[in-house]
Amino acid sequence: MLRTPSPDGLRFAFGTLTVFPVKVTRWDREAARGGMLCAPLAGLAVGTAAAAAGLLLLFLGAGSLLAAVATAAVPAALTRGLHLDGLADTADGLGSGKPAGDALRIMKQSDIGPFGVLVLVFVLLAQVAALARAYDGSWARGALAAVVSAAAARLALTLAARAGVPAARPEGLGAAVAGVVPAGGALAATAVVTAAGAAAGAFAGPGDGPYGALRTALAVLCAVAVAELLLRHCVRRFGGVTGDVFGGVAETAATTSLVVLVLG
Repeated sequence: MLRTPSPDGLRFAFGTLTVFPVKVTRWDREAARGGMLCAPLAGLAVGTAAAAAGLLLLFLGAGSLLAAVATAAVPAALTRGLHLDGLADTADGLGSGKPAGDALRIMKQSDIGPFGVLVLVFVLLAQVAALARAYDGSWARGALAAVVSAAAARLALTLAARAGVPAARPEGLGAAVAGVVPAGGALAATAVVTAAGAAAGAFAGPGDGPYGALRTALAVLCAVAVAELLLRHCVRRFGGVTGDVFGGVAETAATTSLVVLVLG
C-alpha cells in the first residue's frame, strides 16, 4: 500500500533523479525507499517540462519534428544525460560478451563504445519519431506522450529497486537503492501510474475515450514489461543492478511507451 510521500523521500527522488535544486538531506535506506517510490512524481515534473517545451515550439509554428526534438531533449537536460549515459554503458557492457567483472569494468569507463553509440542513436531516433507522430495527431496527444513516457521511465526505476533485485557492486547509486522498495509498494505504484495514464489518455484527443484510456494503460504496462526483460537480463549477466542499469531501464521504458502510444 502506498503511503503519503515523505519530505525525505521527495527530496531523495528529485535530488537524485533530476537537476532541480533540491537538497538531499538523508541517504539511508528509508529515504531511498521513499525516493524510489516517489520516482514517478519526479517523472511527472520532467514530463511536464518536456511537454511545455514541445508545445511552445509547436505553437510558434516550428512544426511537429522540432517540437519532438525539444521534447526529447528536455528530459536529457533535466537528468544531466545520466539515463542516456547509463543506457550506453549498459549496452557496451552487454555487447562486450565478457564475464560480469570485465563487463562491469567496461561500464565504468568514461568513454562510449560502438554498442553504446548505436543504441543511443536508435533510441533517440525512435523517441523523436514517435513524439513527432504524436504531435501530428494533436498537441494534446504530443503532450500526453511526453508526460506518460517520463512517468513510465521513472516507474521502471521503482520496479527495478524492488526487494529481491541485488546490486552488482557494493558502492554507487545502484547499491544505495537496490532492493529498497517492497514488492507491494512497487505493484501499488504501477497501478497508480497506469490508472492515472488511462484517465489522461481518455481525454487526450477528440474521440479517444475508452480507446485512448486503453492505449495509454497498455503503453505504461508494455514499458515496464520491456524494462523488466532488460533488468532480468542485466541481473543474469552482471549479478545485479548498477546505476547504469537503472539508466538503461528508464530509457527503455520511455522509448517503449512512446512507440506503443503512436501505434494504431
